[in-house]
This record gives sequence, structure tokens and C-alpha cells, in this order.
Amino acid sequence: MTHALGFAEKDLRRMAGARSFERGVGYLSAVSRLEIGDETITATVDGTDAYEVELAEREDGGLTGWCDCPYGREGNFCKHCVAVGLTVLRQAESVPRQRAAAASRTRLLDTWLESRTREELLVLVREQLSEDRDLRRRLELRAATAGEDTGIARERILSLLDTRPFARYGYVEYADAHAYGQQAAEAVTALRAMTSSGRSADAVKVAREALQALGRTYGEIDDSDGLIGEVATGLAEAHLEACLSARPDPVETAEWLVHHLLDEENDATDIDLFDYREALGEPGMIRARELVVAAWRANPKGWPEKFLMERLLKADGSSVDALVAVHAADLAPNGHTHLVIAKELEAAGRAAEALKWAERGLREAESDWGPDDELVTFVCERYARADRLAGVVAIRRDLLQARPSLAAYQHLRTAARAANAWEGSERAGALEVLKAAAQPKDGRWYGASVLVDALMDDADLEAAWQAAADGYADQRQWLALADRIRDKKPADALTVYLCWIEPLRKQTGDSTYERMAELLLNARSCHRTLGTEAEFATYLASLRADQKRKRKLMATLDLHGL
Repeated sequence: MTHALGFAEKDLRRMAGARSFERGVGYLSAVSRLEIGDETITATVDGTDAYEVELAEREDGGLTGWCDCPYGREGNFCKHCVAVGLTVLRQAESVPRQRAAAASRTRLLDTWLESRTREELLVLVREQLSEDRDLRRRLELRAATAGEDTGIARERILSLLDTRPFARYGYVEYADAHAYGQQAAEAVTALRAMTSSGRSADAVKVAREALQALGRTYGEIDDSDGLIGEVATGLAEAHLEACLSARPDPVETAEWLVHHLLDEENDATDIDLFDYREALGEPGMIRARELVVAAWRANPKGWPEKFLMERLLKADGSSVDALVAVHAADLAPNGHTHLVIAKELEAAGRAAEALKWAERGLREAESDWGPDDELVTFVCERYARADRLAGVVAIRRDLLQARPSLAAYQHLRTAARAANAWEGSERAGALEVLKAAAQPKDGRWYGASVLVDALMDDADLEAAWQAAADGYADQRQWLALADRIRDKKPADALTVYLCWIEPLRKQTGDSTYERMAELLLNARSCHRTLGTEAEFATYLASLRADQKRKRKLMATLDLHGL
């Protein structure tokens, strides 16, 4: 690696993106403990917390950055990395000298260590162990995995997965999950060390316990960053590696695997039974199939049983009918399972049967659940391809009647227009459905009716205004209508704004004051269009006099020029 910097400001901007780059510029003064080494650059950046940053230049001239802030741990080149990179660029001339000094210090340390006797090095290590608990724990683990006493290694590995030291309230919160994940990751390293040192049979047994231990506690950890999930995956991979090395009894291994996969507490890992084909061999796979089939037959509605059975059939290349039978044993009330079956059949070239299953799903969907949206789309798309447009309209009409909503109305409108059947009876019937679904009520603040939203969506503002006047609109809809008609019917819009200003006089709070200012601005706009600005000035003066004790309201009105 050359001593000259291999990156420029444009590279930092490209890697971070414009937003993070600009935010990084604001953190230049927060960079401390900057160390420019021969291969890496490290620093601390003070933000919400004190974050550790490391930059490294790749041999191909690129740059990598790591930060232990939440955004950085997701693999992003964050604002803290930008701040460190910019700080280094601002002292680029001194970088070669600093790197040369770092390399010299490394050589000096290596020479000094090599000159120490074994006894002197032991004294040095022991001094460090007495001061650094993390180092002591890591070396204790290495000693345990390298020794002959499996019990000690097992105890240390399982202790690394113990959440209790991190669960202040019986739950590992997000702030503590990273530290726990770093500790738990050492268990993966230890298991792999056992396998590589020739103790793979022991590693198999300990890995099983480790997987079960993490499975029991995973639901009590805030793993928003996915770090613990990575540990779980690592444990599963370490177990498979140990099995491939030790070749434990295939039948017993199959029994453990199937039992593990059927246990809903063990869903933290994505273990795939068929990754173990080589370790299980034919005897183990035969036993695994027997257990999966038996479990599914005993509980065909169980999610793990159903998933494993489906995986088994697909891996074995079984017929689509066998897969259909598995799904048909537990049909979801919203028709989603019918859709899964339909897709399997369609993929097998059996389109007619697929459509029949999908249509059956629409018929059998329970009223409280309603049909799955994707299932409805599946049927409608296939009807449309077959030019069965009236059928699409009928489906959309039934759905609107069953569960009136703006989305259902819009879908029916689209379908009916495609069939040239919207204007006239189809639209009138749809509006009657929406009208019947709501109860008119004057002065409602909440409880908007779909009727008014649908009429506004149709841009039929006259009808929407009439529906609102008949009691089908809440505050939100009244104000939306006023905004839509303000330019052409300012007097009507003004009536709405003034109506909803009045109740706010009796309320307090920043959001109330902002809302009042917004309504007053709209009212002023109406008065300007009407040429009655003097009338608005009189109204505003009266309101300010009435509300003068609300100093924050007065300040808000001043801020908006009212």
C-alpha cells in the first residue's frame, strides 16, 4: 500500500450520498483520537454517543469505512465516516509522515517483543489479562476450546449466549443488543475452533445446545439491526461444519434436526434440512422424511409441519398434486392458500385448474376476513386476459358491497370503465352502496364517509358538497372540499373555514394555534378573491382581541403575518 491517500472528497460524497456527506461536514469538530496507521485510519466521533470509526484503503484504490453507530452497523458509509475522511484529507500533506511513523512503531514493537524471554512475555500477558476483562474472556475461551475438557468449553460457550447480564428488565433492549451480539459471536468462533482442532464430535453436541439456548431467548432481544440473527446463522453453520467433519450417527442426527425444526422456539436460524444431505446420507434422509411426513399428518395445520412437508416435496421433485394436497389440508380463511395452490398449478401449466382454485378462494373467503387482495388481483387479471370484463366488474362490485372503501370503489370504477359500463347505472349503484354504508350526522369531527371521498375522487365536487351538506362529511372532508372549490367558489369555502375556526377558540396548544393560523390564511385568501379584505381585517382584529391572553397564539399569528 502506498503512503499517498487513495481517496478524495468526491469519493466520500459518492460513498455516503449527498445527505450523509453534508451531515458529516457538520461533525468535523467532533472528531478526536485520530490515528493514521500504515493500513487503517481510526478515530472517535462524538455524536449521540461516542462512535468508533475505521477507514481502510483497498489495494484496488477503493475505500471502506466502518462505524459502530446504528446506521454504520447496517453496512452504510455514515456521516461519522465522512467526518473522519474529511479530517484526514485536511491534513493530507502529513499523512505519509504519520504512516511512516506508524510503520516504524510497529517494527519497533515487533523487535522488542521478539527480544523478550518466554517468562517476560508471560508476565506481560498476565498484566494485560488483569486489566482487560474482554481479553481475558477471549483467551480463556481459546484455552477451553483447545483443551481436552469439553465441559469447560461447553460452559464458556453457553455463558456467552446468556442474555441475563444484558437484560435489565428481562429483555435485551436495542441499546444493549449490540454488546450482547459481539459477545455471542465469540461462541461461533469457539465452536469452529473446536472443529478445526479435531474435536468436531464435541462441537456437534455443544452446537446443538447453543442453538437451543439462543432459540429460547431470541424472542426477548431487540434485534432491529439483525446482529443476533447473524449469530444464529453462524451457530447453524458451525453445527453443519461439525457434522460434516464428525459424521455423527445419521439417524440420530436426522431425529434431532427434525425435532429442532419443528420447535417454534427455534426459528431464529434458517436451518435447511437439505443442507445436511451429505452429513445424513441416505439412511438419515430416509428417517428425516419419515418424521416430517408423520409430523404433518399428525398436525397438518401446524406452520412448521406444513413448511417442512412442502420443502420435502419440492426438494424431492414430487408432483404438484402432492403439494396441492399439503396446502389444501389447511386453507386460510382469506383465500391466500387458494392463491398459493393456484400459482403452483399455473406454474405446472395447468391454468384452468389454477383459475378454478382461485375462484373457489373468492367464494370461500370468510366475510370477516375478506378475500386476499392478491387473490382478487390474480382472478381479475386472468379474467381480463380472457376478455371476461363483465366478470371483473362483478367481482369488484361484490367486494364493494361486502366492504365499502375508497379503494374498492376505485377498483370497480377502473374495471367498469374498461368494460364501458361505468357512467350510468354502475356508478349510481356504487354510490348508493356507499351512501347506505354511512349515517348522516351534522357537525361531525371524525368518522368520514367513503361517499364524500369517492365523489371527490371522481372530481364531482357539486355532488360531494351536497353529500357533505347532507351530513356525510367530517372535518377533514369539509376542509378538503373547501380547498378544492376555493378558487371558483370562495364564498362557500370561506363559510367552511370560519366554521372550523370557531371551535378552536376554546382550545390551546401549539398544534391548535398552527391549525388556526392555517385556517385564517385560507380565509384571508377567500376574502381577497371576493374583494372583501376589510371584512377579514375586522374579523381578525376581533379574534385577536378575544384571544389576546393566549400569548403563544398571538406569537403564532404574528409569525404568519396575521
